[in-house]
Amino acid sequence: MAQPSPFAGRFPPPPFRAFPPPAGPFPPPAAPFPGPAARPGPFAVAAAAAAPPPFLLPPLPPPPPAAGPEGDAGPRFPPGAGPYFPAAPPFPPRPVAEEEAAAAQRQQDELWLSQFLGRRQAAPPPPPPPAAASPSSARELAVAALGLVGRLAALCRALRRREAEGDEAGWAQEREEAEAARRELREVVQPLREPGYREALRRKVERARKRRLRLQRKKQEAKAAKEEEAARAAEREAKIDQWRAKCIQEVEEKNRERELKAAADSVLSEVRKKQADTKRMVDILHALEKLRKLRKEAAARKGVCPPPSADEAFENQVESLKTLLKNRTELYEAEERALRVMLEGEQEEERKREMEKKQKKEREKLLQQKLEIDSKLFGDPDEFPLAHLLQPFREYYLQAEHSVAALIQIRHEWDQYLVPADHPEGSCIPPGWVLPSLPTNDTWATAVR
Repeated sequence: MAQPSPFAGRFPPPPFRAFPPPAGPFPPPAAPFPGPAARPGPFAVAAAAAAPPPFLLPPLPPPPPAAGPEGDAGPRFPPGAGPYFPAAPPFPPRPVAEEEAAAAQRQQDELWLSQFLGRRQAAPPPPPPPAAASPSSARELAVAALGLVGRLAALCRALRRREAEGDEAGWAQEREEAEAARRELREVVQPLREPGYREALRRKVERARKRRLRLQRKKQEAKAAKEEEAARAAEREAKIDQWRAKCIQEVEEKNRERELKAAADSVLSEVRKKQADTKRMVDILHALEKLRKLRKEAAARKGVCPPPSADEAFENQVESLKTLLKNRTELYEAEERALRVMLEGEQEEERKREMEKKQKKEREKLLQQKLEIDSKLFGDPDEFPLAHLLQPFREYYLQAEHSVAALIQIRHEWDQYLVPADHPEGSCIPPGWVLPSLPTNDTWATAVR
């Protein structure tokens, strides 16, 4: 027996019906969200069941024979049913066959499922935003438009051929294809017709052209700078090699001179050593003679006298030794004089080289001063490469170096201003160019620079 509802007098029955709808004089209410009209159900449905119910619930078992109190809708959780809250119909149900109820339920389920799937169908993707004006996109649009124009031209020729042949079916098919191609062409060229697209594209193309020119100019400048740096590096390398060769040559010359001097000194020292040995031997002979004389006197005082042959032999031996030592002394003196002459010659050559170096430095210094004076008078040839334009002025100021008549004329013009040596305003003739005075103000200084 059904249990009475504990809230029968406090809550009314729920405002929905059990599914399937019971047969009765009133049709079910309209659906709150009708499905699309273009998607009919897969099966035909009766007129009474055309609109979907507000809720789909599984069918309920037949009501129990005994009802509860008045207003009671039956048990909330009947045995064997799901966790749903069925409500008792307001009208007594009409007996329906079990097969018809199952068929109506299946049709309603299929209709609801088709409508649900129609509502749940994925929406079409939104149209892509118009592409920004860029040379690449404009190129792609132009290529696509040219392709479509070629296709339209081919279709137009096919249409004329179909019209000439009288093939209406083929003509209609070609016409549809031509219309589709024309619509596609309109879609393709639509961005090109937007206001401001061509101006933006022209600005971007001009910006890209300027950027390309700027990059090319930078590349050329970098290449020129690299070549200039390579030329400067080669010039520096050449100067370094020249300086290194000069240093090596100077070091070799110094080493050779040192070796020669050392050899001469060693030879001279040997000669002097031999001379010292010869002198010592001469001193030994003198001492030997003195010693013999002293011994001879001592022997005479004792009454012992050596034979004359012994004195003669001693004197002959001493004389031969003295002659030998004299010859060696003369030979050593000759060698010493030769070595001294050689050393004096080397020293003279060294003094000459030092003098030549000094004179060369002075000439370079004078040449540098002359170049500075010429640059002040006639301009720097590095800053003014067009030296041939100044050649007439140079020839005019340097004509006295090539013509005697010009020298006499210039000297005569200078002699007109000769005054006595004690003249208070007199001055000597300048030995060279008269350089301009320094600028007296900033404006003149900027002009001179």
